[in-house]
Amino acid sequence: MQTAADAGDAAALLAAVPAGRRVALVDPRFVGHVHALRLGLTDPRFAAATVPGALTAQPEARGALLRALRRTTAAVGAGAPVVAPDTDPAPEDRTVPGRIAVALEAEGTAVKRPELGSLTATVPTDAGARATAESARDEVDDEAVRLRSAVKAHDGFFTTFAISPYSRYIARWCARRGLTPNQVTTASLITALVAAGAAATGTRGGYVAAGILLLVSFVLDCTDGQLARYSLQYSTMGAWLDATFDRAKEYAYYAGLAIGAVRGGDDVWVLALGAMVLQACRHVVDFSFNEANHDAVANTSPTAALSDKLDSVGWTVWARRMIVLPIGERWAMIAVLTALTTPRIVFYALLIGCSLAACYTTAGRLLRSLTRRASRTDRAAQALADLADSGTLAQGVAAVAPGLRGAFTAPAVALLGTLVMIGGAVFLPYGSPLTVAAAVVYVVLSGLAVARPLKGALDWLVPPFFRAAEYVTILVLAARSDAPHAVPAAFGLVSAVAYHHYDTVYRIRGGTGAPPRWLVRTIGGHEGRTTLVAVLAAVLTHASDFTTALTALAVAVALVVLVESIRFWVSSSAPAVHDEGELA
Repeated sequence: MQTAADAGDAAALLAAVPAGRRVALVDPRFVGHVHALRLGLTDPRFAAATVPGALTAQPEARGALLRALRRTTAAVGAGAPVVAPDTDPAPEDRTVPGRIAVALEAEGTAVKRPELGSLTATVPTDAGARATAESARDEVDDEAVRLRSAVKAHDGFFTTFAISPYSRYIARWCARRGLTPNQVTTASLITALVAAGAAATGTRGGYVAAGILLLVSFVLDCTDGQLARYSLQYSTMGAWLDATFDRAKEYAYYAGLAIGAVRGGDDVWVLALGAMVLQACRHVVDFSFNEANHDAVANTSPTAALSDKLDSVGWTVWARRMIVLPIGERWAMIAVLTALTTPRIVFYALLIGCSLAACYTTAGRLLRSLTRRASRTDRAAQALADLADSGTLAQGVAAVAPGLRGAFTAPAVALLGTLVMIGGAVFLPYGSPLTVAAAVVYVVLSGLAVARPLKGALDWLVPPFFRAAEYVTILVLAARSDAPHAVPAAFGLVSAVAYHHYDTVYRIRGGTGAPPRWLVRTIGGHEGRTTLVAVLAAVLTHASDFTTALTALAVAVALVVLVESIRFWVSSSAPAVHDEGELA
């Protein structure tokens, strides 16, 4: 920390700081909470940020800061206004940091102004104002505000009332000992994997231990995000780890339950894979709808208005959050039922509960889409195209086929292809060449569905239909094959493919774009993989060969997507983010 005699001296001091470091300007008259300065000066997500009396710039905004400081110094020295003459600047914009923030924005550099709430941050101009500011600062407990703000703004009932009241203190304990959110996230994953191992023993003691450990893992899962908010340790890597590990933990636990059930004489692999398919399809519905409406030009849906009205009534907020069976309620249910019942009952409860939740959320989104007047952007259409995960075959069809016109044509064609593919897998004799023919029809219809930009009111349904077609086809063909261990192999294949689809979502959310086209082509796209599995079921007449083929395909897909994903996220230059996460 260095003290500058004037603005010119400040410019010289800033210029002497190594280029790769963050810099900050704080008015020496500043009065306020430490956490107010922390919010304004240490959040890594923003290139420039300010609170009254203080300003910070990351390395990428250093040049703009120095230019703005020099212009401001020259303007003040010459008596020229720093802001437009017809405006009345806010008090915080009359300080040197405030003037520089205005100049930065005038140049085109975005400056974040975090919400301070009850926190004090001001630059008093006389003794009376200073006494008032100090009194306001002393009346508010800085640490209490910091702890409250560590908790996610919108969360489920179980998380809000059964976890967060004490997990925030665990987050503070971790922060004071130098632990990072990524370390806590990793601890949560390890705990969940141990829980899965305990469930895999197939004993009552193992099931009880698994339920307890799963709840401990969820406490840690809440703690990592609260630690990130408490200590403002946001990162692209952290957001990715938090999101992907949640899926890995849940699906690994499903596998552990299935292994334990088999040891007890009850094969529930089909139920385990069905639960994973249902949960993955629920998520892609969420992702697709959100991306389609991320930057919609307008929102005049009466359904959305009704939803906002219901949110104004306290009990309806919690009821609606519980209905969707968010991760807290879902994991609590899994943990309790694991400890007290059997894996089969756990999966039955999951399938019923998640099915009802999916019907509720999807129906609401359909109503919103049909009743709103919105113009979707090219960015939304590109995001949906990326989520569709079309490979070489579908893209080839899309390139030569004329785009089908009509407001609901794309989802209708995608739905028809999905029904043809799943219907062929379910109703045709196992191993029939007609199943391969159904896959060919699916390829053609998949290409037609994406031949035009996905800007229709219901085009966000196209990626979920494709996910359902691929995942359910793999599940059905594996279950009908009667090949030993075919369903566990299919579980591994769907896990690998689902990871790729989740990775696509998190890249888009982080603003880095979808995975490279070479990756999608290499692993075949949704239609290529579906067709390949149909062909394998038709040509591999020996039962064990089908299991071997599914296992090899799962390993190949997993290796390609994991290597590329890890390479990307470790080396990514994307800005630091923190994803509040979806309730489901």
